[in-house]
Amino acid sequence: GPAHLFRLAGKCFSFVESTYKYEFCPFHNVTQHEQTFRWNAYSGILGIWHEWEIENNTFVGMWMREGDSCETKSRQTKVHLVCGKSNKLAYVSEPSTCVYSLTFETPLVCHPHSLLVYPTLTEALQRKWDEAEQLLYDELITDQGYKNILKEIFEEAGLLKATEEKEAEKQSKKISLEFETVEKCIKEYKQLSEEIKKLRVLLGQHGIAYKGNSGE
Repeated sequence: GPAHLFRLAGKCFSFVESTYKYEFCPFHNVTQHEQTFRWNAYSGILGIWHEWEIENNTFVGMWMREGDSCETKSRQTKVHLVCGKSNKLAYVSEPSTCVYSLTFETPLVCHPHSLLVYPTLTEALQRKWDEAEQLLYDELITDQGYKNILKEIFEEAGLLKATEEKEAEKQSKKISLEFETVEKCIKEYKQLSEEIKKLRVLLGQHGIAYKGNSGE
């Protein structure tokens, strides 16, 4: 994520509401402590640092997931980052059961470009994003296709966590690069042939000569 936000790492910010004290430790966790003299006062984790919330290619918040169990699921918290004069936890709510919402104010996000995703990426991933932009502009992919590519880029950058199914798929791809059946090979060949046709058209539109043979 944005390097300038790393200076918040190792610090914790608290907010007291009624008998509860909430504590947010960026890039670490969110906890809740019941401040009463009852023998079984609740004290637990509302979420552990997991991934970013990204909207319109901008970091808008931090997801803290896999907190203490709550009925059939784990507690989780979304921390909204908003511009403020000082670093402070400003507001806490529970919009749905065991899903919490925190508002964290900080001067570190006041600059209009402070939360842009693109500058935080490696050159290789920036190039991948540029290529996706070009494909969208040339109408060779749909809006949904463009969003899918961006999601993959964000996952590759470690900003979003890939689903367990995706991770398993990645691992299986690493293990075997062979086609399971002839039908699958033919299907892949057809898809690649279509892709090559589109790329040839794109090169032609930009006046770039293409040299190749059927073997390639």
